[in-house]
Amino acid sequence: MNEVLFNIHMIGVTPWKLVGYLGVLLFTSRWFVQMYATKKLRRVHMPRSFWWLSIAGSLMLVSYFTFGKNDSVGILSNAFPAFVSIYNLVVDLRHRREWAES
Repeated sequence: MNEVLFNIHMIGVTPWKLVGYLGVLLFTSRWFVQMYATKKLRRVHMPRSFWWLSIAGSLMLVSYFTFGKNDSVGILSNAFPAFVSIYNLVVDLRHRREWAES
C-alpha cells in the first residue's frame, strides 16, 4: 500500500496517505458539526456525531501513522484523543439511556 497512485504538485499520493487525508478530514469536520449544532441550538452543544467523527478520524490517523509512516509521535498524538472520545461517547450513551428510562 506504499505504491504511489498519483502525484499532486510533485507529492506522491499512496493508499496510506489517502487513509491519512480522510482521517484528517473526519477529525476536522467534527468542529464544523459542533459549530452547526451550537448555532442551531443557540447554546454550546457537543452532538453525538462529534464523538463518532473524533473516533473515526483518530483511528484512521493512528492506522496511517502505524502502518503508513511508522511514526510514534503521530500514533501517540492521535491515540489519546480516540480514548477520550470513546469515553465521552460511552458517558453520553449511558446518560441518554438513563434519561429515557426515567
